[in-house]
Amino acid sequence: MTDTDLVVIRTYLNDFEAEIAQTALEAAGIESMIQSDDCGGMRPHLWMGGIAILVRSEDAGNANEILSSTALQDPNEQING
Repeated sequence: MTDTDLVVIRTYLNDFEAEIAQTALEAAGIESMIQSDDCGGMRPHLWMGGIAILVRSEDAGNANEILSSTALQDPNEQING
């Protein structure tokens, strides 16, 4: 994957949420990258803009659908709905 054809599709507050999203994309056959600016977690105080998930521009539509699916929403909503 080259950085010239990548787009940010979501930004998360922590590594865990970003990794869950990346796993969902990988399960659907969509390559993705996690981009954060915290020195690999060693300097969390450097975190400024969240943790971004990047995909190829041609995969952005499908990736957004996958990450917007009910399975990745708030678990409390799923219990009641």
